[in-house]
Amino acid sequence: MKPLKLETLRQKMKDKDKEIIRLLNERSQISVEIGKVKGEGGIQVYDPAQESRVHAYLRELNSGPLPSKAVTAIFREVISASRDLQKPTTVAFLGPEASFSHSAARLHFGDSSRYFPQTGISRVFDEVEKDSIDWGVVPVENSLEGSVNTTLDRLITTPLKIRAEIYLRISQCLIASTKNMKDIKRIYSHPHALAQCQVWLKTNLPNCVLGEVDSTAAAVQMVRGKKNEAAIGSALAGQMYGLTLLAEGIEDNSSNMTRFLVIGRGESRVTGNDKTSLIFATPHSPGSLHSALASFARRKINLAKIESHPIKDKLWEYSFFVDMIGHTTDKPIKNCLQELKKKTTVLKILGSYPKSEGAL
Repeated sequence: MKPLKLETLRQKMKDKDKEIIRLLNERSQISVEIGKVKGEGGIQVYDPAQESRVHAYLRELNSGPLPSKAVTAIFREVISASRDLQKPTTVAFLGPEASFSHSAARLHFGDSSRYFPQTGISRVFDEVEKDSIDWGVVPVENSLEGSVNTTLDRLITTPLKIRAEIYLRISQCLIASTKNMKDIKRIYSHPHALAQCQVWLKTNLPNCVLGEVDSTAAAVQMVRGKKNEAAIGSALAGQMYGLTLLAEGIEDNSSNMTRFLVIGRGESRVTGNDKTSLIFATPHSPGSLHSALASFARRKINLAKIESHPIKDKLWEYSFFVDMIGHTTDKPIKNCLQELKKKTTVLKILGSYPKSEGAL
C-alpha cells in the first residue's frame, strides 16, 4: 500500500505544479500589460515601494507551513522574471562577480536582472549617473568595519537618490578545488576576510600560509585547479566557479552584517514602513548641532543613525549623515525639514525608501 500511496501523493503534486505553472503564466501576462501602462506613462519598471508592499502583503497571506522568508525568496524570483518581461533591469555593483555586493544585488533584484561588475564604488555611481545602467548597489556600512567613506563622499555630490536598502549577513566559506581540507597549505583572501576568520583559521588550519589579495572573489578565481590552495569567500563565489565549499560560516563573529544601498533616479513612494536619509552641516558655533537635533526630538522622530563625516577641503569641519524613520511626505518629517533648513548651512535629502525587513 505504501508505494501506491506515494504515487498518489506524487500525482497530486504534479497536478498542483500544473496549476502553479498556469497561474504563473497568467500572472506574467498581467505583468506584461502593466509594463505597457508603465511605458505609456513613463513610469520606471522597478518600483521598490510597490515591491515592498507586495512582499508585505504576501507575508500577511502566508499561513504556512512555508516560512515567510521562503515565500519572499520564491516571489523575489517571480517578480524579477515579471520585471524582465516588461523591460530588462540593469544593475551595477562593486565587482568582481561573486563579491558580496554581487550577492546583495542578486538577492534584491533576482536572477532575471542583468548585472555589471564595476572596479570601484565611484564607477557604480558614474554608470548610473550617465544612464548607462538603471540601478546601482553600493556598500554603505559594515557592523564591524564601520562606514564606507567613498559611498558617503559620493552621496554628498550625486544627483541620484537612495531608493532601497539591503542588509546582507557576511558569511565566509573556505573554498577550494580539493575535497580534502588536509591538502590545504596556503589560503588567500581580502585582508578583512582573513581578519574576520582568524580564530577559525588558527584552530583548524594553524600551519597554513595566508596571502592577501584585492577581493574575496579574486581569491576564489586564483585557487581554481590548485590542489594545495584555498580561498575565503562567499558561497556564491564557490558556486559560480564550480569549487568545493570545504567549510561554511567560518567567520569568528556571526553578527557581521553589511548594509547596501540601491541608488537610482526618481523618488520612492511612501509605504508606511520607510526610512529617510539626509546630510546636513551646521554653523561653526556653540550649540548649533544641539539646536538642529532638537527639531527631530520635539516631533518625536526616531533617528536610526547619526554620524559625523569630514567636509573635504575644510579642516576640522564636519557634516552629519542621518537616517530617520519615516518618509519625507509624513507631516512631522516635512515640518522638521522646513525648520532644519533655517538651522543648517547645508541640507540634502538623500532619499526616502522602504525600510528593510532584515538580513537576506
